[in-house]
Parts: sequence; C-alpha cells; structure tokens
Amino acid sequence: MYFLSGWPKRLFCPVGSPAEPPFHIQTDSQRAFFAVLAPAHLSIWYSRPSVLIVTYKELAKSSTQFGSYKQVEWRPDSTMIAVSTANGYILFFHITSARGDKYLYEPVYPKGSPQVKGTPHFKEEQYAPSLHLEMKKVLDLQAPIISLQSMLEDLLVATSDGLLHLIHWEGMTNGRKAINLCTVPFSVDLQSSRAGSFLGFEDVHIKDMEYCATLDGFAVVFNDGRVGFITPMSSRFTAEQLRGVWAQDVVDGTCVAVNNKYRLMAFGCVSGSVQVYTIDNATGAMQLSHKLELTPKQYPDIWNKTGAVKLIKWSPDNSVVMVTWEYGGLSLWSVFGAQLICTLGGDFAYRSDGTKKEPLKISSMSWGAEGYHLWVISGFGSQNADVESDIKNTANQPGILQFQFIKSALTVNPCMSNQEQVLLQGEDRLYLNCGDASQAQNPRNSSAHSEHKSIREKSPFSDGSLDSQGLSTLLGHRHWHVVQISSTYLESNWPIRFSAIDKLGQNVAVVGKFGFAHYSLLTKKWKLFGNITQEQNMIVTGGLAWWNDFIVLACYNLNDHQEELRVYLRTSNLDNAFAHVTKVQAETLLLSVFRDMVILFRADCSICLYSIERKTDGLNTTASIQVLQEVSMSRYIPHPFLVVSVTLTSVRTETGITLKMPHQACDAESIMLNLAGQLIMMQRDRSGPQIREKDNSPNQRKLLPFCPPVVLAQSVENVWTTCRANKQKRHLLEALWLSCGGAGMKVWLPLFPRDHRKPHSFLSRRIMLPFHINIYPLAVLFEDALVLGAVNDTLLYDCLYTRGNAKEQLEVLFPFCVVERTSQIYLHHILRQLLVRNLGEQALLLAQSCAALPYFPHVLELMLHEVLEEEATSREPIPDPLLPTVAKFITEFPLFLQTVVHCARKTEYALWNYLFAAVGNPKDLFEECLMAQDLDTAASYLIILQNMEVPTVSRQHATLLFSTALEQGKWDLCRHMIRFLKAIGSGESETPPPTPTTQEPSSSGGFEFFRNRSISLSQSTETLPASKLNLQKTLSMPSGPSGKRWSKDSDSAENMYIDMMLWRHARRLLEEVRLKDLGCFAAQLGFELIGWLCKERTRAARVEDFVIALKRLHKDFLWPFPVIPIASISSPFKNGKYRIGGGEQLLKSQSADPFLNLETDIGVPGAPRSQSWLGNIGSAHQEIDTASSHGPQTQDAFLSPLLNKGDECSIGSATDLTETSSIVDGDWMMVDENFSTLSLTQSELEHISMELASKGPHKSQVQLRYLLHIFMEAGCLDWCIVIGLILREPSIINQVFGLMQSSEVDGEMLQNIKTGLHAIDRWASTDCPGYKPFLNIIKPQFQRLSDITEEQIQPEAFQPVNKTPEQAASPRAEDSRNSACHSSSPSGETGSSSTASWTEGTMAGSPEEESFQDGTYDCTVS
Repeated sequence: MYFLSGWPKRLFCPVGSPAEPPFHIQTDSQRAFFAVLAPAHLSIWYSRPSVLIVTYKELAKSSTQFGSYKQVEWRPDSTMIAVSTANGYILFFHITSARGDKYLYEPVYPKGSPQVKGTPHFKEEQYAPSLHLEMKKVLDLQAPIISLQSMLEDLLVATSDGLLHLIHWEGMTNGRKAINLCTVPFSVDLQSSRAGSFLGFEDVHIKDMEYCATLDGFAVVFNDGRVGFITPMSSRFTAEQLRGVWAQDVVDGTCVAVNNKYRLMAFGCVSGSVQVYTIDNATGAMQLSHKLELTPKQYPDIWNKTGAVKLIKWSPDNSVVMVTWEYGGLSLWSVFGAQLICTLGGDFAYRSDGTKKEPLKISSMSWGAEGYHLWVISGFGSQNADVESDIKNTANQPGILQFQFIKSALTVNPCMSNQEQVLLQGEDRLYLNCGDASQAQNPRNSSAHSEHKSIREKSPFSDGSLDSQGLSTLLGHRHWHVVQISSTYLESNWPIRFSAIDKLGQNVAVVGKFGFAHYSLLTKKWKLFGNITQEQNMIVTGGLAWWNDFIVLACYNLNDHQEELRVYLRTSNLDNAFAHVTKVQAETLLLSVFRDMVILFRADCSICLYSIERKTDGLNTTASIQVLQEVSMSRYIPHPFLVVSVTLTSVRTETGITLKMPHQACDAESIMLNLAGQLIMMQRDRSGPQIREKDNSPNQRKLLPFCPPVVLAQSVENVWTTCRANKQKRHLLEALWLSCGGAGMKVWLPLFPRDHRKPHSFLSRRIMLPFHINIYPLAVLFEDALVLGAVNDTLLYDCLYTRGNAKEQLEVLFPFCVVERTSQIYLHHILRQLLVRNLGEQALLLAQSCAALPYFPHVLELMLHEVLEEEATSREPIPDPLLPTVAKFITEFPLFLQTVVHCARKTEYALWNYLFAAVGNPKDLFEECLMAQDLDTAASYLIILQNMEVPTVSRQHATLLFSTALEQGKWDLCRHMIRFLKAIGSGESETPPPTPTTQEPSSSGGFEFFRNRSISLSQSTETLPASKLNLQKTLSMPSGPSGKRWSKDSDSAENMYIDMMLWRHARRLLEEVRLKDLGCFAAQLGFELIGWLCKERTRAARVEDFVIALKRLHKDFLWPFPVIPIASISSPFKNGKYRIGGGEQLLKSQSADPFLNLETDIGVPGAPRSQSWLGNIGSAHQEIDTASSHGPQTQDAFLSPLLNKGDECSIGSATDLTETSSIVDGDWMMVDENFSTLSLTQSELEHISMELASKGPHKSQVQLRYLLHIFMEAGCLDWCIVIGLILREPSIINQVFGLMQSSEVDGEMLQNIKTGLHAIDRWASTDCPGYKPFLNIIKPQFQRLSDITEEQIQPEAFQPVNKTPEQAASPRAEDSRNSACHSSSPSGETGSSSTASWTEGTMAGSPEEESFQDGTYDCTVS
C-alpha cells in the first residue's frame, strides 16, 4: 500500500517571525498549490518545486477588525480562496497569473542541452508560476465560523449559532436563507415513518463537517460529540428538504473525513479510536464498517494514552487514511483498517539509547499530488526542552514538513492484481521484486523475442509453468530492483499516475500527466515518444496493462477530443504510426486484460469486452482489437467513480460445464467488480439454449449474456486471480484471493469431489475462508502458497548528532525509513479453516497437492502450534476442540513424528500434556520412531520423555535408543546418548556440554590417537619411539577427553551401566565376527578395546570357528580369496614382450604360486636373487611413484616375506612401489618402461603380479594391520593367526608362533589355534586350494607348535625365529607412514575396490572417521 521513504524534508519559511508561525494548510483540488495560513498571513506554495510563490499580509488595522485567520478553502477551479476569521468574517481572495511570460524559479540549462523550449506546456511544467493574491470581497456572518466546506459552486459555512449558510463563491447568498440545524429532523434511518426528532438544544452547532459527493450529503460532528449524516431529499438545499441520520453509538466525536470512492465516513473520537461508518443502501441508516484503533498487544504503553483524534485525511486515491492525535504521532491505515505505519512505537518513539522521544505534534496536514507527499505543519512540541533557546527556535519553531511515500501500483492501477510481482511506485522511481531480469529469464524468452512469439501465440496457457516465475527470482533476496524513471519524461509529465509490469517481470510502463514511457529490464533502457507533440496530446484515463509484447491503454486524444483504446508494440518505436487505435464512446475509468481479452469499464457504467490478437503485415506487427460484448451496469452502480476494480476471471460456481462442454471451461467465465468494497460477481448465463460450436465460425461466435450480479464479499480492497491451469494444484489456482484490510484475507476456494465421484447435493461448490496474515498483501503466488508484501523498516541515525549540533534535528527526531520485501505462508490457515468446517477430505487433497513445497513441514508445524497455543491457553473450556482433528490430519503425512516433536520442543513445557493427550503417548511415538529407524527424531522424543516421565522410564528408553544407535553405527548419536545417560544418573541438565572434538595430547610421547592426520609426512622414522614398553603403554591407555570419560567416575553406577552396554555390544560384534564394525566402534566412542580384549581373551575374544572367521573377514574387508592359477607356471611372457592372453590369465588367476619356490625357513637368508630384486625395488620406487601418481590409485600394499635380519630395505619401500593401480589395471607398458633399467627376470615380474592380484583394497589392509596390532597387544593370538592368514604373510604367523614359544601362553589357546589351523587346512584342501601354498610355507612352524602342545616343553628353550616385536614395530610404522603419504593424494582411496571403510554407515564428516579411513596403526588406541 503506502510506505514511508527516507527522512521528511523541512521547507524553509522565509516570511513571518517566530511569533506568527503557520498553523493551517489546505491544498487545491489539483494538489498543485497549497494555501498556508498564519494568524495574519496567507501564503500560496507550489508543489513541484516545493517553493513559496506569494504571501498576503493583513494590515494591522483590518487584522484587528477581522480577527486572526482560522480556516481556508479553495474554489474547485483554483481561482479563488475563502478564508474564515475569528470574528465571523469570510474573506474572498482572487488568484490571478502575472501578465506576460513571468515565471518564478526558471530552470537554467547548460548550452546545447537537449531540453526543447518549444514543446507545449513546457513553461507550466518547468517553472513555478508567478501569481497575485487580491482580496475581492468580505462577508460578515456575525457569528464565529466553525467550519468551511466547498460544495461544487457553493461554499457551505457552519457558524457557532447553529446555522448553515450556503454562499455563492462570488460572496453572495443569492437570497437563500441560512438553515437552522434545530429545524433539521434526525432519525436512526431514512425509512422510519416518523419524521425524526429535532436537535432541540439551542447551543448545538456543527464542530466539523465534510461533503461526500458519492453519498450526496454531509458527514457532521456536533459540538456535543454526536455524529451524523445530513442529506437533501431533493435537489434543492433548503431546511425543509434536509434529513439527518444519527450514528447511535458515538457520543465523543471530534473530527470527520469522508472517502468518496468507498463511501465511508471516518469519525475521530476522544478515546483515540476512529470509527468508520457507511450508509446502508436499503434503509439509509449509518452502519459501523470498522474501527481504526491501536491495540494493547502492539502498543502496550501508549494505546490508551494518545489523546483525542485530532485530524483524519484520506489520500488522493482514497486507498489509505492518515490519522493524528492530540498528544502527537501519525498513523497510516488502509481503507478497511489494516495498519501500515504508526510513529508511536519502535524507532519513531525511542532513541538508540532507549530513552523516549517526544512525539511529533501536528496542527494541520494535507496530501500532495498522487499521495507521494504529505505536507504537515508541526505544532509546538517540547522536544529537547533543555537545549539553548536559539537552537530551540531554529529546530522546533512550527514549520512545514514533507513526508515522502512510496505506494503500491495496485492503489491506482488495479489490473496489476493478476500479476505475481510486487510493483511499488515512488515519485521518481519504481521498486520491483522480480529480481534481476537477466537471471530470471526462462529459456523460452532468453533470446530474441521474435523467435518465440509463434510458440507463445499458439498455446499461451497450455502449460501451467509457462507464466509462473520461479520462487528463486520472486523471493531471492530482501532487496528491491530499483528503476529510476527517465528524467526527460518526468520533467514535463510529473507526477507518475499509473505503472504496470508485464507477466514475466521484464518490462515496466509508467504514465505521467501526458503520454507514457516504458522500460526494459534486459536492455536497461527507457523508450519515450519520438514526437513529443504526440505524447502531450494524449492523457491516459483508465490505466494501462501489458498483453504479451503489447501495451494496452485507454486515453483521451486532446487533438480530436476523442476517447480511444490504443495498443502499442513494445519492440517498435514509440509512435502513433505503430499503434492500433480503437475509438470508444465514453471515458474509460478502468482497464484490465485477461488472456486474449481486454475489459473496459466506462463512465456510463457499462462494461465492454474486446478480443485482442496479434497481426503481422509483412515486417510490421500490430494487434487488432474487436468488440465482443457490451454489458450495461447502470442499474447496479449508483456512481461510476465507486467502481474500484473490474476484472475477468475463469472463476465459476457451477461444476457441470466442464463435463458437458470442456472447451468452454477455459473461457472467461465471470466478471468480478469491486464496487466501493463490495465484491460483485456476474457469471455467464447458461440457462438458455446452447449454441453448438460447429454451427458458426469462432469469429462470429455469440457470447453468452451475463446473469444478474451476486455479492461475494464486503470490505474488499484487492482481488487476485490467475488464468493459468495446473491439474495438480487446482484448489489454489482456481481460487479467488481477497484482501480485506483489517479483517485479513479471504479465499474463495473451490471444493472438488474426490476421485471424480458425483458431488454431494448438499456440498457447496465453493467456500469462503477468512484468515489473518501479519503483512499487507501485494501479490499472491498461487502454486507456491505464498503471499508477497512489503513492510517499512527504520534505521536510527541519532548517534551521529550530539547535543551541541542538534540544529539539523530532523535526522535525530525521525528514523530513516526503508521499504523491505517480505512474504508469508498462508497454507496452514486454509487447512485449519477447512478442518474447522469438517472438510477434512478437501484439506487432505489440498495438502497433498502442496506436499512437495520445501516449507510444507513448516506448514504442518505452524498449524499444530497455533491450534495448540490457542486451545491450551484458553480460559474457558472449548466445547469442540480442534487439536485432535489437526493431530489426526497430520498423521496422514510421513512427517507426523517430526512435526509433533518439533512443535513440542518449541512450545513451553506446560502445554505438553494437552498436546500429547491429542497426538498420543510420547512413549508410543518414541517406539514408532525406532521402528521407522528415525533415530534423530527418537532422540528428540527422549528429551520430552525425560521431562514428562520418571528417570527410570527415560533411562529405559535411552538404553533402547543407545543400543539401536550402536547397532546402526550412528556414532554422533551414541556420543550424545552416553552424555544423556550420565546426565540422567547424576541429575545434570538434559544436555551436558558436548565433548570437544579436538583431542588433547596425552603423555604418550608422540603416539597420540590422531583423529586428524597428526603425523607430519616429512617425519623420519627415528622421531617415533620404537620401544615395546612405550608402544604398549600408549596403546593400552585412552587419550584425550574420551579417556577421561572412562577413568573419571569409573566407580559410579552410571559409568558402570554404560560400560556394561558397550561391553555387551563389543562382545556381540566379536561373536558375530564383525571385526570391521568393532574397530569402528572402538575408535568412534573411545572404547578401551585392548583392556577389554585382555579380560575377554579366553571368552568372547576367542575364535570359535577359524574357517567361518576367515570367510567373514574376506567378505567384510572385500579381500579376494587366493586361487590356483589355471595356466601352468610357465612364463606368460615370450621374448620379454607382453602377450595379452597370458596377461589376462595371470591377472585372473590371482595366484600365490611364487611362494612355492621360496625358502621355507624365514630365518635363513634368502637366495641372492631375492635380495637383489628387493633392493632394486627399493632404489626404483620413487621413479615409479612419480610416473603413476596422476592416475587413479587403489593403494594396494605389498609386504614381502623375503626379509632377513640384515636387510636395510624397509617394508615401506616395497609398499610404495606397488601402490599404483596402473599395474592392476593392466597398464603393463608403463611397468615395462620403468623397469627397463632393472634386471628383473620373468619369475620376479610374475611374483609381483601375483602379489598385486591377490591383495584387497589398501584401506582394508591398513585396517587389518591396525586390528592385528590391537589383538597382538591384547594377547589374542588366535585372532592374530586369522589376520595373518588373510594377509598371507608368513612373517606375521612366525611372529605369533614366536610369541607363543617365548611367553606364557594359555594351553587352551594353543590347543584352539592348533585345532583351528587343522580345520583351515581341511577347508583349504576341499574348498579353497588357493590357500594351500601359503599353508605349506607355514607348515614347519605349525608342526613345531604341535610339538609344543604335545610335549609341553618350556617356551624359554626356543629363540624367536623372526625379528622381535621391537624390531617389527619400526618398519611397520614407516610402512604406514608412507601409505598415509600416498592416501593423502586427491584421488586416494577411490580405486575400483576400495569402497569399504571403517566408517561405513556412520555420519559423514565426523572428525573421528578419519582415523580409520586413512588411518595407520602407529597410534595410540583406547
């Protein structure tokens, strides 16, 4: 509607001393001139520029005779002014123009500027006119004059002796007698048989009055506070013909203002409220329409302390009203009572330091042209009373302030209501919400318009998405797209009267005093008339609208004195030569476009429908217009000025048409007419005989007549409807949306039978649903169920000014005002209204059609929350509560559980019982979440259970959720549950502070359990401690807060309880041979795995079935089973060249055959050849690495058993060599090139390829080695054997056997290992012969183990054959560091087989994951 913009301006008053400040301002009918009164001065100001033109100063002698000036009134043609004085005189002044070409304030243009001085009306527009004021006549009425009112050619004057004088503007009474109010009969309505009572009191007189042309009468306020309406019963204005009507409920009236367009009378009251009345058409009685009053909810400290209403002023377009009070302050309201602005709250009332400002007191105000300015005379405020007197004089002496406004285009051009954009027009700029046109383009209109026109012509409404702008462009950000109106056009055509935007939001057009101009957001250019005479010869009367690429407007041709309907093409030059002109019989008041039809409402109260179509003659494209139908409305419309908007819609009430004649469904079905706030619908009359379509050509098709009008709604300000169709969202697109001011919005919603069933005879076809929203609606997005609007926001700048320089005080007194875009969801209101009316089926259909909207969950939550708040806080019992219905409705959607819990968490605890009585027991809902595997929602329910149930119940449910979360690997949730369970036990808050994710370094001397990569890649092996003592100490001690968690309060019952659950889970994982999950579980939750395994060594940590364990590890770690090669061991190479067949065979076989040729005893130094190839690899690994580091890597690790004690080459070097996928992927050429410098034999290459083919992913290898370390530390040697087998590394097996021989090992474990290896041997013989070669390698050791178990020899007798664990630790550490180095490359871990990871199924991105994803095993593990 109307929005304040920027700061107000102060106009400099050059004349008059501070003793004679101005106190009254009144504008003329054109709002070009303002008369300003001081006690003995009359000044005339011009509106643009806002300058003083002339002042008349009363002489001291006559001033004593007349008394001080009181009120001023303009003659309608602005040639005379009447001024009333304190002593009962009326002074008539003539206003004459100065002779010759005398103008004030002439603009000066630089030489060679394009301003053409010869254009018509140039001087009137550009210069301020020079005027003379001359007193022509003095009339003495011999009683103080209370009110002056101009009425057509007469002046109506009310005096304090209770008389009404009708005076001609020439200062004569023409022999007419003054009317005594006591002789005017007053009654409750004009129907009553008795003549009505008289006022009866001698001292009753009119305090304020205003003439209403459309009601033909006066709204009056009497000095005793009563209010009424006086109307002449015939054309003669005499005492006998006057009748009065009382407003029964008002006894404290102070002032009145009338709205001609909506036929409203606004009476200000002593209480501070404004009562708005209308006249009942049938009885003539005064009816209360609505009240304008501040609510204690919005203004708790001021709502009843405003004082009496002082002034009420309607805007020039009658769409808003400004109210001010005795104690100061301004408030702006829409015509039916929606509050837009109030300066008694927020930044207007308080400084930035919180102190209260003195409100601005206003003694008089008047709206400027088109409502862009409000001229205000500020009274004597007591602001800054403590400032020095000279400052006070300059800052606070009464002066003229000018408030600036921006208004919605809907206020003057209601055809905008079929758009989905918000368009605001200011004095010199436009505000659009359609975003940047270059981003908002659809593919179909991104290139030249001409290419797509044919498509758009064929089926402009075939697709619902065609004309709908995306949500992103309409809601993208809070900023406006501001378009500065062309200054060339504004200079001669100020003010802007109408503006319109096209459907796609890419072109705007504006209409000023003459002509029009349009702007493209794509080219960022204005297009103006080339011939300025053509522009100055047309006055647009009925607004303008866009139709595709055409601008349609109704105008008056000044040359031909003819009303016309014109259509201009946007792409051609702006010239009448390219326009299509149709002559119209009467003046057009309103214009609207619907699909391919133009609808005009004319001054003779008739509606005319035209068809519009595109015509292309060669190169020229024009539109042709043909009359379709004329409808006379004169019997329904008392005055043409009362029609606010007229539009065609496809809205209809009957549903049978679509079934009988589907082609008619898309026709324009009905006319919607807003008559002074009453919405009237006229539908096509289908009761008569229907003409079949094929009988005549479509051009001559006779349109059906319209039925008599039906009133749909009262107090309507705006109407929105759309011509698009969308089968999925029929409810929203076929509805009619109404904005009803203070009463909120209404929607006239269609009701559809479900599944094409026959509709119930008792079910109405449509229903009117009211709902309240918090913003003023300016546009409706139909499919998106959103209302768009704008809202005033304020910025304080009073901190910039100190007490010393408070002269420039406007910026301190007033905040800076900006307009912000805003939007609101309305769907929950409609669903709720349908449920209230037992239309649950319709609500469900509507909700399902909108379920895909991104904010649909929020809609359900809002609905539940609002109903809950209302019903649970109600003081009286509710006979028919809605909450159970809403709860049942929400259960129809999968979001039910989340909706309920989110609503509960945002509601205070006191309302929970009421909520869960309707939606169900939170325990049941919690269990439903668990069944639906929605653990996060279940966790939210847990917080509710903790507050509503005893601790044992919440502990029980928490345990249930904890175990489920453990099972599903939701580690984040597990950590929260551990904290939660502790909090329940210790009585802490429901959510203790979360554990920090960064780990503190422990006392391990560098072996931290790193969750992020903590070991530098450049670190040398020596920096890492390698003693067994240190390693053992760090591995078995938890580090960081997780460690503290287990050590602190370890005796307490809560910790014991949680430990028991963790142990139970770990035991279950081991029993089910889920080693991968066990490792993940231990790392994520900081579980002390080694200590637990030590305790469970002979129980849960014992391998029951070696074969099953081995198979399970193969599966879990994606590790291939070894196979015997099908080909013989003869070489797949011939003459050093690669044979494709043989290579494929080799890769497929994944053989471990080369191990057959190796020395069986690892302690004996290997053959020289073996040492040489390992050495060569060590030297060459860097070259290979750089060559292959750019390809995808599977990170396969290769650890050879061919080491002896003296060998300097580390295992890491070998790993580095083979960590490239290129070998596995068959890229043998690269290997060939890189190895050409080495003396590798066929069998050595064969050995490498066999190794690579039989390994699993690198990540799995790292994880297995990590587990191997854990089990080795815990002494679970049977698991070490299984992992050694799967890795097929004799060194591991030997190390384990060595440990068995060198330390005290339980005989039962030895026996178990022996039995297990026998079982694996048997299984390998029958099912997996690929393991046989490896088993043969370790057979001697196995034999020795058997001897130990049989002979029970002391283990000290044996020396370890392999290196001791101390020696093993260092190379392994280096190996893992090198592998970590590789895995940090960008494409690391993305190879073909590395899909497994420790944290499968865990929450992505938690810092703990990384320890297992890229992790190594040279780290502290808890």
